[in-house]
Amino acid sequence: MNIIFKSEKFAEECNQQEVLLQRHGRQRGNLIRRRLDDLRAAANLSDIGRIYRRCHELKGKRKGQLSLDLDGPHRLIFKVANDPIPIKADEGLDWTQVTSIEILGVEDTHE
Repeated sequence: MNIIFKSEKFAEECNQQEVLLQRHGRQRGNLIRRRLDDLRAAANLSDIGRIYRRCHELKGKRKGQLSLDLDGPHRLIFKVANDPIPIKADEGLDWTQVTSIEILGVEDTHE
């Protein structure tokens, strides 16, 4: 899958292991790295949904964003970057056609 980042600074943080570990600590930094590696290796978002049970679409003010569990309440937050966004006949997101995402951040979505 193709991955882009919300900014160059955030891309640098995620793609340089030393910076990632400094910013997020060893445990979370390693989880972020593993999730990014798995996302890059996946053919589409459906593959990730089979690997990680807690990859899901968010609701409310976060509609259009997805969340992938890390540790505790922290999540890797991203959105679909395909243009147009692949939608099924029932108007839900077609995970099998999502091949490009934009990583927005690492956050506690419950705050």
